Amino acid sequence: MKTIRKVVATTLMALSFGLTACASTSPTPPSTNAIAKDLQRVADWQIANFRGTYSGREKPHHIRDWTNGALYVGMLKWSEIAGDPRYQNWLKAIATRSEWDMHWRKYMADDHVIGQLHLELYRRYNDASMLTKTKQRLDYIMANPSKQPITLDNYKHLERWTWCDALFMGPPVWAKMSNITGDQKYNNWMFEEFKATTEHLYDQNEALFYRDNSYIGKKVDDEKIFWSRGNGWVYAGLTLIMDELKPGSTQYAYYQALFVQMSATLKRIQTPKGHWSMSLLNAKNYPTPETSGTSFFTYGMAWGVNNGLLDKNEYLPSITRAWHALTTHITDEGMLGYVQPIGAAPGDAWADKTEVYGTGAFLAAGSELYKLLKGPLPISIARSEKLDYAIAISNKALAQEYAK
Repeated sequence: MKTIRKVVATTLMALSFGLTACASTSPTPPSTNAIAKDLQRVADWQIANFRGTYSGREKPHHIRDWTNGALYVGMLKWSEIAGDPRYQNWLKAIATRSEWDMHWRKYMADDHVIGQLHLELYRRYNDASMLTKTKQRLDYIMANPSKQPITLDNYKHLERWTWCDALFMGPPVWAKMSNITGDQKYNNWMFEEFKATTEHLYDQNEALFYRDNSYIGKKVDDEKIFWSRGNGWVYAGLTLIMDELKPGSTQYAYYQALFVQMSATLKRIQTPKGHWSMSLLNAKNYPTPETSGTSFFTYGMAWGVNNGLLDKNEYLPSITRAWHALTTHITDEGMLGYVQPIGAAPGDAWADKTEVYGTGAFLAAGSELYKLLKGPLPISIARSEKLDYAIAISNKALAQEYAK
């Protein structure tokens, strides 16, 4: 009996020591070479499957659709560090095919996100025709402001930023336009609209955003409902706005305060497995991993460290755990799995299902982490042998779809 007790006691002590050691030991960051290779294979797979159907759709997303707009944001960030001009050329060909125009709804933020592609390519090519139509759209909205209320009301009101996703789709376009043109009127207009949305949807106590007014006051098992990807849209959008503003300015300070508050909450509620729950405060009821929200949070935290807003020693362990979690959901072919389909609330995700916006978020996250870990620029991995084939597949499908 004494021997058994001694073995049990020794085992418990060893387990206790092991748990303490695990809790106090920071995870090992990935090598920059491994990050680059994962980014390359995910980007190449997505280009080859760009005209695939997702989320139960029968047809591919329109090239001006918000889903693809989010992909372009991440692909742009990857193209900046990849050292391979084919990625940027692919993006430019898409923008040319879309005639450098936004999608069809004048006021709808989802139809504005592609403007980020136009403005970033303008910066690289200095061709005024690339930003003309985006500028015309923003000028029209300012001259003819929507009179709709700031509440969504069962999707009746979509002309203003009445749902939190809109804070990724619309505001960065305005901030970029101000920076490019040197005209502060775009920032000023956007700032007032952004504040209106924040006052409506931001929970000060939790430092998180409700997806829209229909979730305010609702709970599941006594926990408020904060959608992971919805907050990911906001969190990433804040970084895209601050990239265009002068640090220390009044407007920058406003966005910075929101970003830092959200960061503290996100670090605290990250799951032990490294991802964030689809319902951020309710991992018990939503244990399935989800990679689009997790990618946006990983990107935002890495950006925060790179820009001096977050402490590296404090946040790198969270970033590293998240990245390790994300890369376990890449298939052998290069598809990022466990991307929640199009939605507006916590739901389901599957290992064999993806979406273009998830890929965009992943590419942004990895690109920012690569820079944080001081990888050589441009990236010095072997040129992709699959990319030419992937682009050929994409171009052929686009030519058939958009033939006039």
